[in-house]
Amino acid sequence: MGKTFKGKIALDIRDAVPDWEPFLPREAPKDAPNVLLLAWDDVGYGTMDIFGGPVEAPNMRRIAEMGVRYSNFHTTALCSPTRASLLTGRNATSNGMATIAEFGSGFPGISTRIPFENGFISEVLAEQGYSTYCVGKWHLTPGDETTMASFKGRWPLGRGFERFYGFLGGETNSWYPDLVYDNHQIDPPASPDDGYHFSSDLSDKAIEFIRDAKAIDPDKPFFMYLASQAGHAPHHVFEEWADKYKGKFDQGYEAIRPEILQRQKELGLLPDDTELSPINPHGEPATTGPDGQPWPLLDTVRPWDSLNADEQRLFSRMAEVYAGFLSYTDDQLGRVLDYLEEAGELENTLIVVASDNGGSGEGGPNGSFNEWRFFNGIADSTELTIPHIDELGSPTSYNHYNTGWAWAFDTPFPYWKRWAGYEGGISDMFFIAWPAKIKAQETPRDQYIHAVDVVPTVYELLDIVPPEVIKGYQQSPIEGESFAASLTEANVPGKESQFYAMLGQRSIYHQGWLACTLHPPLSGWGKFDQDVWELYNLEADRAQVNNVAEQEPGRLEELKTLWDHYAGIYNGLPLDDRTALEQVLAERPHAGKDRDRYVYFPDIADVPEEGGVRITGRSYMIAAGIEIESADVKGVLYAHGGVAGGHSLYVKDSRLHYVFNWVGTHLQDVVADRDISPGEHVYAAEFSVKGKNDDPAMPGFAGTLTLYMDDQEVGSGEIVTQPGVFCLVGDGICVGRDSASPVTPDYQPPFRFTGGTIDKVIVDVTGDPYIDHEAQVRAWFMRD
Repeated sequence: MGKTFKGKIALDIRDAVPDWEPFLPREAPKDAPNVLLLAWDDVGYGTMDIFGGPVEAPNMRRIAEMGVRYSNFHTTALCSPTRASLLTGRNATSNGMATIAEFGSGFPGISTRIPFENGFISEVLAEQGYSTYCVGKWHLTPGDETTMASFKGRWPLGRGFERFYGFLGGETNSWYPDLVYDNHQIDPPASPDDGYHFSSDLSDKAIEFIRDAKAIDPDKPFFMYLASQAGHAPHHVFEEWADKYKGKFDQGYEAIRPEILQRQKELGLLPDDTELSPINPHGEPATTGPDGQPWPLLDTVRPWDSLNADEQRLFSRMAEVYAGFLSYTDDQLGRVLDYLEEAGELENTLIVVASDNGGSGEGGPNGSFNEWRFFNGIADSTELTIPHIDELGSPTSYNHYNTGWAWAFDTPFPYWKRWAGYEGGISDMFFIAWPAKIKAQETPRDQYIHAVDVVPTVYELLDIVPPEVIKGYQQSPIEGESFAASLTEANVPGKESQFYAMLGQRSIYHQGWLACTLHPPLSGWGKFDQDVWELYNLEADRAQVNNVAEQEPGRLEELKTLWDHYAGIYNGLPLDDRTALEQVLAERPHAGKDRDRYVYFPDIADVPEEGGVRITGRSYMIAAGIEIESADVKGVLYAHGGVAGGHSLYVKDSRLHYVFNWVGTHLQDVVADRDISPGEHVYAAEFSVKGKNDDPAMPGFAGTLTLYMDDQEVGSGEIVTQPGVFCLVGDGICVGRDSASPVTPDYQPPFRFTGGTIDKVIVDVTGDPYIDHEAQVRAWFMRD
C-alpha cells in the first residue's frame, strides 16, 4: 500500500497544500554507511598472505587489519551458487542455483533461475534509499537469457542494481573481456597493445559510478557489488607482475604447504594441532566408484618429485602467473579504497570480502594452456603446454594452473573447487571492516558461518528489516543466520547446521561434524544409492585427515537423515553428476527457436553461443553476400569464438580464408587458390561432416571444408570441429569484425571488413550441399 497523501486538495492550486512524501523515494537514514561487497573468484583459503598464503595482497590486508577475519567461513564450492547465496541470503538450491548458470536443468533446485521471491540485497537497499552498483562478474543469468533478445529480468538491472559494468557469464578474457554496460554490450575501451587490462577497467568504473552519484547527492549511501575476474581462469596478467614471483614456487606445492600452515597457525586461523591433508586422499591408489568406474584423472595431483625438470619449471610459472594476477588485481582494488579514503567515505563504509569457492581444479593434473579443453572433455598434457611457457598470462593464452597448486592454495584442506564435501572446496577467506562502528580485531573469529549468512548480517548491521513484498512478489524466508554479534563478542556460537548439494555430491554440517559422500563432482558415476559416506569431526580435525564413519555409525546415520530432511526443504534433489561435456551438450532452452537457417547482419551485437547457431557434430554452410569495392578489401566476414577456440571466414591479401581453431590447440586453415574480384559475390565455407574423428588426441567431428566464390570451388581441406562448444556466453558470433580475442593470430582484432560492404551472412545447417542450391543461396542476398 502506498503512503497516504496528507496535503489538501482544492480547486485552485493556490488554495491547495502539497505533500511530497507519497511521491518521493525513500531516503536512507542519516549517516547510513556505504556497503562494499568484494567477491574474489577461485581464491583458496591458503592463497593470500592475510590467510597465511604466498600471494601478497596489501590492500586486502589493509581491509582485514581494520576489521575482523573469520577462519571458519564456508561457501557452496562453486561460483554461481555462492554468489546467489551472497546476494539473497538463501541456500543455493533454494535459489535454483545448484550449478553454474549455464548448466541449468528443469528442476527447482537446478533451474538456474533465481525466484523473484528470493529478493536480492540490491533490491532491498535500493528501496531503502541506496544507490546500487554491480561491477564485474555476474554469473547469475541463465545462459539462454544472455542475448540481446532475452528477457532482462535476471540481468543485474533486473535485480535491483541501478548500474552495471561487467560480464554476464562465468569467466572472461582479461585482455578482451565480454563487456556489458547496463543492458547492452560494448567493446572494451582499449586493447592489450594500449596497456588495457580488465582489472584496471573495473576499478575505473567502480570509482566513476560512486563519483557520479556523490557529486549530486554526497549524503546518499551506495551498495556496490564489486566482483573481480581474479583469480578465475584464464589467468591473465602483465609479465612484470608475474615476474615479481620468480622462483617463489620453485620448491613445489608439497613443500610450500607446511610453510603456509605454519603461518596460518601463527595468525590464529587454525589450532596448533591442525594437520595437513595428504596428497590424493582417495585417488592414490585409485579408488573406484560403482561398477568399478575409475577415479577421475582430473581430480588427482602429480607428486612434485615425479615431474621432470621442464614440468617443474612449467608448473612454477603457472603459479607465478596466477599470483601476479591476484597481486595486480589487489593493486587495482586499492585504487578504489584510496578514492574512498580521499573522498572521506572509507570510515563509514561497511566492507565485506569473500572468495566464492576454493582454488580451481579445472586445470587438471597437468595444467592447461587453454582451460576450454576441460569443458570439451579433452585431457591436457604438459607436452602441449611447455612450448607455450613464455606465453602464459599473455593475450595469446587462456591458461589455468594444475591441481597441485589448487591443493596448495587450499592449504591445509583436501581438494578444491567443485568439492562440496571437503573443506578445500567450501572453506574460504572472509573478513569484514567498518572503521566507524566495528573495532578491529587481531584474533580471527572461529564461528562456523556460510555465504548464506552474509545478507542477514548486513541487514542487522544496517538496522534494516527486509520487506515482505518486493515488486509484487511475496518474499520467501531468509535461510541464513546473522553473525553480527560475533563481530564484537568472540565467544558467541556459530550456526548449528548447513546443507550442501553440488554436482552429484552431498554433505551436511551439524554441530561441529561434517558428513559427506565420496562422489567426485562431474564424474558421471551415477548410482547414488551406492555412495560411500564419510564423517569428520571438524572441531578437532579441520583438514579432514581422519574419517571416523566406522567409529561413529550412529552419528553418521543421524546426519544422513538430516541431509534428507534439508534436501526436502531446500530443493536438494535430483542429484546431477554428469560430466562437463555432458553438461555442455545437455538439452535445455535455447535463446530463439532452433531453425535450419540463421541470418546475421553486419555489426550486430555479439550473439552468445547459447543464442546462436549450433554446429557441433553437424554439417554447416556459412555464406556471405558481399560487394567488393576496392582492391584493398580485407577483414572478417563472420567469426565465432576466439583464442580458446572458434572459426572465422575472412579476406586477407586478396584471398578468401577460413580457419577453424580447434580448442585453442590446432589452427586448421583453408585458403582460396585465386584472388577475389570486384563486384557482388557470395563467398561461402561449407563443412561436410563425415563422422567422429578417429584420433583420440583430437576428439570431435571430421569432415571436409570447402571454400566457394560464387559457383566456383576455390579450396578445400580436411578439418576436425571440436566436440563441445567454443565458449558459451563469451566471444560470440559477429559479422564484419572479430570482437574480443581473435580466432587466429593471422590478424589483429577486430579486423573490421573494409573495402566493401556485407549484405548479410547466412549459416545453413540443413546439410544440403552448397553447389546443389547455389542459385537459391544467391537469391538470399542482394535484395532491394
